Amino acid sequence: MNIARPLLAAFAILSLTSHVTQAQEGAAANAYGLQTEAPRALLVEDRTGTVILDKNASEPFAPASLAKLMTMEIVFEALKAGEISMSTEYAVTEHAWRTGGAPSGAATMFAAINSRIPVADLIRGTIIQGANDGAIILAEGMFGSEEEFTERMNARAEELGLDDTRYANPTGLPTEEGEQQTTARDLVTLTRHLRSEHPELYKIYAEPAFEWNKIFQRNRNPVLREELGGEGVGTGYTEASGYSLMGAASKGGRTFLVALSGLESSAAREAEAQRLLEFGFDRLIEADVLEAGAKLGEVPVFNGVVETVPVRIDQPIAILLPEEALEEVSARLRFEGPVIAPVEPGDRIGLVDIQVSGETVYSQAIFAAAPAPVGSFAERASGALSELAFGWTRSF
Repeated sequence: MNIARPLLAAFAILSLTSHVTQAQEGAAANAYGLQTEAPRALLVEDRTGTVILDKNASEPFAPASLAKLMTMEIVFEALKAGEISMSTEYAVTEHAWRTGGAPSGAATMFAAINSRIPVADLIRGTIIQGANDGAIILAEGMFGSEEEFTERMNARAEELGLDDTRYANPTGLPTEEGEQQTTARDLVTLTRHLRSEHPELYKIYAEPAFEWNKIFQRNRNPVLREELGGEGVGTGYTEASGYSLMGAASKGGRTFLVALSGLESSAAREAEAQRLLEFGFDRLIEADVLEAGAKLGEVPVFNGVVETVPVRIDQPIAILLPEEALEEVSARLRFEGPVIAPVEPGDRIGLVDIQVSGETVYSQAIFAAAPAPVGSFAERASGALSELAFGWTRSF
């Protein structure tokens, strides 16, 4: 169901505060009435960008095998750039075999020592089987060592804006506490990137099984249910952080991404992921909130010939929400105030937060809709007195 009429025509709420959150973290239940047992969780609809659930989504935890998402990103980028091909072969070193292979007792594709394996098979072993040896073989083959590969992982995380993520190796195998970490928010950001920039390779995450070295192993991601439209993506476990998951599912023109961490068992992880995804598909409708170009109000200008400047959005805004929450939609403008002249049409001014029951579920940039040239000396002096009188806060 889609509500086609714009829900909001104008806004009365202006805020000069700058604390940026996409939703109220740590709440027992959010604006959608949705709760989760997971200590850390994020549920986002990909096309609209609606944040359905955000619970401690910026709280760090050890990624465990979810570190392999970045390992694959490095490999996918190299394939895209033509630096390697799917038929490129890499040798299985003793280190890769001993650390990630059969002797390790951890997830492995059972690569034989001193053999050579094509990149295509190493990718599937790493993704579908969670193979630590597959990840190490790729790292050593591409960069010469795990350490050099890990440096690239961390540099790439910075490039992609994963501000709370750092890696210690390409496998996620345990290291000193705090050496590697990620967040639910960064996992969703990385998965959206993989999905949009490498769509064909991303499809491997949904493959149900892979056989290598005459050993057949199934994909263990619990969201790979046909009725969910599951796309996989990855799971992890550490004793300190519990059971974690990055999952995605698509059907009916919608894609939901869910990141969870801190659950007490694999069964709880599976049940929670499926429950949250089913909520997204079954309980939410799409509502058009604002049309592209909509003018949202006026923000104060300092040092200009005018005292305010109108602001607008460039892209339409649509969100997902329960039908019973349609009357609870509101908005808030956030900007550094007052804006300093000169201002040109199209200059970014701040953000508009779309809120449900007072909780932010979506944010989008706002732009000046008219010019505000620098004023005369008298006008600037008057503006300075006004700023002193009203105590504008610049903290955005």
